[in-house]
Amino acid sequence: MKKIVVFCLLASFMLSCGSKKAVTKKKSTSRTKTEQVVTKNDPRNNSGEEVVNGVEVRITSTDEYIALFRSIAQEEMRLYGIPASITLAQGILESNSGKGRLAIEANNHFGIKCHDWTGDKIYHDDDASQECFRKYNDSKYSYRDHSLFLTQRSRYAALFKLKKEDYKGWARELRNAGYATDRKYPEKLISLIDRYRLHQYDKEVLGDVYVKYEDEIGDFSMYYVERGDTMYSISKKFNISVDELKAVNKLSSTSLSVGQKLRIDKNSKEKAAVASNQQTSIKTVKENRFHIVEKGETLYSISKQYDMTVSELQKINGLKDNALNVGQELQVKPAN
Repeated sequence: MKKIVVFCLLASFMLSCGSKKAVTKKKSTSRTKTEQVVTKNDPRNNSGEEVVNGVEVRITSTDEYIALFRSIAQEEMRLYGIPASITLAQGILESNSGKGRLAIEANNHFGIKCHDWTGDKIYHDDDASQECFRKYNDSKYSYRDHSLFLTQRSRYAALFKLKKEDYKGWARELRNAGYATDRKYPEKLISLIDRYRLHQYDKEVLGDVYVKYEDEIGDFSMYYVERGDTMYSISKKFNISVDELKAVNKLSSTSLSVGQKLRIDKNSKEKAAVASNQQTSIKTVKENRFHIVEKGETLYSISKQYDMTVSELQKINGLKDNALNVGQELQVKPAN
């Protein structure tokens, strides 16, 4: 009996060790999940709050958004050269003034997708279902990542050749470089900047440089070349010569590219208006001196309109009879 008992105890001990080894082996082969994803169970999902400079806040308006992020955008401008007005306008547009899901749940204000991102992530329906977006612990890091995103990609290099004061040029070049597929993206950014006067934050950073830029463009407006434009068509639109247009913009040829910025003398619009008025005056004078024959009209009916006799009309116009043609031009008053 003692031998049997000892044998049972040994067997039980060996089975216990084997079980532990199996568990250990199974545990060691499991894969550690490094990707963190925000789910519907996230406690901030329904709070409507996001983190700004370490503080949870609830943003209810665009004005509040600007007040919270303008200093952050200005600091990014000082460090990376991106106009604060552009950064703020993009943040407002992409995050719905901080009220969008990506902003609230992931502190992502610019809709930047994962790409080569190794940090936390969130999945969100965008161009496709459940696309991967970057997730930040604080909204200020979203602003920093936006600066790095633009400065470290070669396709955005043309942006940094523009003046920092030229927010309209920046808005258009962002679209040209492929930041957004929306054709109206530049106009939306420009509209936000103008509406909320976001360019004032660029001016605060640049100081005298911005004032000099204002003086430089004071007598000029900017025209951005559109598809189908030629130097000739633009010159006609603003009533200036091709040579004047080239001289003002320091161009050596008439070649243009879509999105190219051209300086236009503001006075050219006034010149165009004057020229238009002159053409109207000439037309009016001509209409007073000439009559275009319409269907059903006769020399007699036309003579009555201008208090003339048929003989006078015939004499002035060198007519030998009363025959008229529709569209025929008749002089109704002697030229001065």
